[in-house]
Amino acid sequence: MLVESQCHLDFNELAGQLDAVFDLMQANQVERALCISVTLEDFPRVRALAEKHAHLHASVGVHPDYEGVAAVERAQLVALARHPRIVAIGETGLDYFRLKGDLEWQRERFRTHIRAARECGKPLVIHTREAAADTLRIMREEGAGEAGGVMHCFTESWETAQAAMDLGFYISFSGIVTFKNAKALKEVARQVPLEKMMVETDAPFLAPVPHRGKVNQPGYVRHVAEEIARLKGLPLDQVACATTYNFRRVFKV
Repeated sequence: MLVESQCHLDFNELAGQLDAVFDLMQANQVERALCISVTLEDFPRVRALAEKHAHLHASVGVHPDYEGVAAVERAQLVALARHPRIVAIGETGLDYFRLKGDLEWQRERFRTHIRAARECGKPLVIHTREAAADTLRIMREEGAGEAGGVMHCFTESWETAQAAMDLGFYISFSGIVTFKNAKALKEVARQVPLEKMMVETDAPFLAPVPHRGKVNQPGYVRHVAEEIARLKGLPLDQVACATTYNFRRVFKV
């Protein structure tokens, strides 16, 4: 059985067709999924999914791309994370690709999430894009390794992956690793030990080959696992078993 370690089932592209989404998950032996919060305004929708469906879990956090939303407070995150269906803090981190200029607010928001994760004992789901050096620096300064977690939708270098693993974090690969032009990322996937790896879709985005360009969904995580298995020369069952074990270990489910 596989686990989808990151998706957005509350987004419009998927919210209206959950029965079909769940059927495809079952057909591809995807036993559970983690629904990720991107703003506190939308968090109740994410939480409601996990409350209603036993095979779904949820996180609480504010994505670094969302600038014009209410400020997030550590105590608020900690209180929301006490809900039994909330298994992680995030998605949080830094993104210097989509936003430019003075991004100190983004770094402060990231620090707030790390402090909340340490206080409530929940792992972090970290996003980093063109911001690896600052992401790792803040993780070290704030003691993110105490909370642990996962570097989601990983697209950075082997050196960044190694530094994150040294801090106790897992590396999650998305459908990007199936793209023909993702040669550097494929090499990183070959090097990351299976015992430090997860798989995800980040649905509804980044559909893997052979569905590239279409609306992504959790059932397609099988294609990500198949590519990891091909790159490592391992049977799919071994990749599925290891990544599922890693997910359960990190998120305590």
